[in-house]
Amino acid sequence: MLRTGKPVNGEPMPSPTREMSHRPFYFNTSAHLLRITRERASSLSELLRALHDCSDDSIFQHTFRTLEEHHFIREGFSNDFAHWAFSACYEPGLAERLASVDVRTFTSVAELRERIIAIVDEYLRHNPKSADRVARDTFYFCASDTVVLPTPFVARTLAEFAEGLRQVSVHSIHHHFIEARLRLKLMSNDFSQWLQEDLDLTDAARALNRIDIYTGTLEDVRRQLVTVVERALA
Repeated sequence: MLRTGKPVNGEPMPSPTREMSHRPFYFNTSAHLLRITRERASSLSELLRALHDCSDDSIFQHTFRTLEEHHFIREGFSNDFAHWAFSACYEPGLAERLASVDVRTFTSVAELRERIIAIVDEYLRHNPKSADRVARDTFYFCASDTVVLPTPFVARTLAEFAEGLRQVSVHSIHHHFIEARLRLKLMSNDFSQWLQEDLDLTDAARALNRIDIYTGTLEDVRRQLVTVVERALA
């Protein structure tokens, strides 16, 4: 699997110099080919079964990738499962519980899946009549095939890194800051890894990891990223 932050177009890595004593950060972006998988649900009981059977990428698609698809929305549910429970099943209590799941607290998709399953299972045990009520719309589980694409932006210094953050698209921000978490087992992101491993800026790396990806748009996330890096430059 490609390690984001490295060139994807065959460009050779520059030799270190006195002014560049670390590995450059290559800003990439990604395109996704969405595909519908075989799992689907027309009721909450079917959703529960499908949550057990679907791929990890489906779980990631309907939680983390939702943030990219709806990055401009400041209010609403944070994942597709919560949105469907509210809009198609008319179960606001379940929707609120699902929306309360903070994906940043998980270190694997398996753990995230188990948490979502536990919420749905507990809700249906307390509300058995809701289990087989037919939803207004069917929930189709999806996944994405990802193609990583290079951008013109490369950072060899912290100042260049800050400028890259200002210039790249929000899709590049999502690729490195949110989608990278699946590649890195949800424990970090490409930006934090580079700051810590190549610049030894542990505090800045940790500050980036603490940025809330829920309370604003990806443009808000970008501004917070730049603020953290500018503080490290000061």
